[in-house]
Amino acid sequence: MRIVFFGTPEFAVPSLERLAESAHEVALVVSRPDKPVGRKQVLTPPPVVVRARELGLPVEQPRKLKSGPFPERFRELGPDAAVVVAYGRFIPAPMLEVPRHGFVNLHPSLLPRHRGPSPIQWALASGDRVTGVTTMLIDEGMDTGPILLQREVPIRPGETAPELSSRLAVEGAALLVETLDGLEAGTVVPTPQPEDGATVTPLLDRGMGVVDWSLPAEAILARLRGFTPWPGLHTVFRGERLKLHALEPVDPPPPGDEPPGTVLAADGRGIVVRCGEGSALRITALQREGRRRMAADAFLAGERVEPGERLG
Repeated sequence: MRIVFFGTPEFAVPSLERLAESAHEVALVVSRPDKPVGRKQVLTPPPVVVRARELGLPVEQPRKLKSGPFPERFRELGPDAAVVVAYGRFIPAPMLEVPRHGFVNLHPSLLPRHRGPSPIQWALASGDRVTGVTTMLIDEGMDTGPILLQREVPIRPGETAPELSSRLAVEGAALLVETLDGLEAGTVVPTPQPEDGATVTPLLDRGMGVVDWSLPAEAILARLRGFTPWPGLHTVFRGERLKLHALEPVDPPPPGDEPPGTVLAADGRGIVVRCGEGSALRITALQREGRRRMAADAFLAGERVEPGERLG
């Protein structure tokens, strides 16, 4: 099939590579415009653009999809299917009608669970044990189109969002090629999504990283995994913002009915804090605002922390 590929971040690169190796023709790669990056704000192309150029594929980075020259250019290409992997923009409705097999989207969750912009992070933050990848046909809703294929992926203990994202990108790339092969052969048939079990993930923001110590320890650990590296987890101690880099459960937790956020112990192993439902966590690595990351024992060497003090 003749394919137009829409993608932007590193997550989309394995899919582009697998398509380039497949029997399908990648007629054009479409990505977001270059962005300023770093302190010096150097204009930098997205990862998909870098890889597409290495593969010798034609690239376009339109600022608009609804107007300008791109819609006509897309029609002239006459793709059999368009593929969307983390492109970062909605596809205008008139464009959806151009490819005869439609727009195939790779989504990193088991739809209809975790629709929306942050499915990987929220699968972890929600404490899911299993997630996966889904190929679907794009419609005018938010990840509501009919499902083509799905593949389950178990979440590993302690896995963080970047680690899970890397695995899902590889699994999704293979599923994407399988989907296109099946569409071409007529063996893959779209199935409407069930509404039962549907959830929509919000876009991550910094406020989501504020630790709610009233949550059970397991739930706070899940949020740390999902919100690494951003927005991370942070709390307040003596009026100072502390970013929490590493936590571990305390099992069994110390007995007591202290309010959540109370420091229970502070020693060379870290800072033990009461959490919800009588549970407890040990902070083993943290970071002051504007400072570097440090182990908890180094923090305690310069900061006397007493049991009974409060975080948050």
